[in-house]
Amino acid sequence: MTKEQKKIRITQVISANRRPASQAAVLIGLGLNKLHRTRDLEDTPSVRGMINKVKHLLRIEENF
Repeated sequence: MTKEQKKIRITQVISANRRPASQAAVLIGLGLNKLHRTRDLEDTPSVRGMINKVKHLLRIEENF
């Protein structure tokens, strides 16, 4: 019996312009480097940490 991994849907809603380079790098790491791109990612502690760093630039849907 395998445990089903929870998913999170994130969408970039604010540009990374005029933000620190580390925040732009986190967005690229999440697969979001342009506005209105959406990614469905596994809900893991490492992904949560990355989302937490740039949460002011994202829209997050947990139960989609």
